[in-house]
This record gives sequence, C-alpha cells and structure tokens, in this order.
Amino acid sequence: MAVATTTTTTVQHQNKTQTFRTTQSHHHKRKRRRNTSEVSSCLKYLIFTFNVVLWFFGLLVLAVGLWAWTEKDTFNNLGKVANIYLDPAFVLICIGALTFLIGFTGCVGALRENTCLLGMYALILSILLLFEMSAGILGFIFKDWIKSQASTGFQTFIVHYRDDPDQQNLIDWIQEEWLHCCGVDGPKDWDYNQYFNCSSSDVGSREACGVPFSCCKRKPNEAIKNKQCGYDVRKPGFNLNASLVINERGCLEAIEEWMERNMIPIATYIFVYFFFHILGICFAQNLRADIFAQISKWRH
Repeated sequence: MAVATTTTTTVQHQNKTQTFRTTQSHHHKRKRRRNTSEVSSCLKYLIFTFNVVLWFFGLLVLAVGLWAWTEKDTFNNLGKVANIYLDPAFVLICIGALTFLIGFTGCVGALRENTCLLGMYALILSILLLFEMSAGILGFIFKDWIKSQASTGFQTFIVHYRDDPDQQNLIDWIQEEWLHCCGVDGPKDWDYNQYFNCSSSDVGSREACGVPFSCCKRKPNEAIKNKQCGYDVRKPGFNLNASLVINERGCLEAIEEWMERNMIPIATYIFVYFFFHILGICFAQNLRADIFAQISKWRH
C-alpha cells in the first residue's frame, strides 16, 4: 500500500514538473517572439538614407532659390509679379520646398518609425505621381495647346530679357549651350524686346535690330566670346549673310527636334523615374505595415 502511494506521488510530481517545463517553454517562446522585431532594418535604413540625401538636396535648392529671390526686388515690380511663375528663382523655391518636405517626412518617419510621417510621405508621393501622370496624358492630348503656351512663355522671357538676370541667363544658356537657336520661331522674335526692336535705334539703343550674343554661332577655337557679334544682323542693309553669323532656327523647332532625336533616352529616364517613384511608395507602405504588426505584437 505504501509502495502504491509512493508511486502515485512520484507520477504526480513528474506530471507537475512536465507541466512546469511546458509552461516555461511556452513562456520563453512567447518572450522570444515578442523580442523579435517585425520591422525590417534593411528597409528602414534604406528609406532613411535615400531621404536624408533628398532632404539636404531640397534644402540646398531652397536656399539657392531664396538667395536669388532676395537679390531681386520682385514685389515692387508689378510686371514681375504677374509673371512670377516664369521666374527661375520662384521655380527653385517651389521645387526645393517640395523636395525638402518629401525628404523630411521620409527621413524622420523611417528613423523614428512614425506611421503618421510615413503615411504623409507615401501620400505626397502618390499625389505627385498622379499629377505627373495626368500632366503627361493631358500634354500628349493637348500638345498643340502646350506648344502655344510654351511659345507664349518664351516670348515673355524675351520681353523681360534685360529686366531679370535669371531669365537672361536661362535664355542665353538655352540659345547658346543647349539648342543653338535664336528666338521662339526665329531671330525676328527679338523685336518683342524694347532694346533689340529695330525702332529702338531712334532712342540710341546700340542693340537695335540685333540679337543677343547667345544667338551667334561660335567660331572654332574662339577663346573669348564676342558680346557684340549680334549687333545689326537684322538690319536690311547688313553686309553679311546673317545665317553665317547667327543661328536662324527658332528654339521651339529646335526643342522638338531635340526630343525626336532623344526619344529613347527620354523614355528610359521617365520609366526609371516612375519605377523608383512607385518603389518609394511601396517601401513606405511596407514599413508602415511592419510597424503596425510590431505594435499589435506588443499589445498581445
């Protein structure tokens, strides 16, 4: 009888020990699962690194735009305010501010694992993507209207060529370095500018019936730019063939030809840009899902 009691006691003790070990094992497994992070460190720091670069780039562009803005007395000139959207400094400020905002929300949101900032980051990228795609589709459908607006905008640049140094430098770069063109449809468009208009000779403008130096064809091995090469080239009695001195092709035609020649590189760039744009949205949403999964694990 005593042996049976001892055996029963031993079995009960073994069962309790087994139950305790099983409980401890489940406890350790649960603790191990709780200590295992659901957030991918690779994804987190990939988003963080990319957006740190984007953040500082946006800050740099914004600072340059603000510096250029403060150098000009824009708001005291009603003509400049009316065409503020054509001001390169204003464009830089807008691009810099948007890039800064995207970089800030992505960088801080990833580093701090903040779902609100990551959600804002994904939302801004989504809105920007939708706007870009809509603009591209509408631009393809209404390409004649876009061409007309581009022509009007470039004519406005010509009118204010001497009034805004940023616009002047931009036009000179387009005409001399990029497209090798002159005017919108040709050199005659410089009649829109009061300094280059042929009637300005009556008020003593030396540039009357001429074009800016950026319209001139560069001579081989020319070490110093001739800033007066465009003088008098549109006068009826000009003693040289103007086509030997200046580019007679308009910039609107030149940019169309440039786009046709570079169709494949442009399409490749657009594809890569949209690919990484969409990838950024997906990465941000995946990181948010990981953070929510981690929060849910902590609560349970």
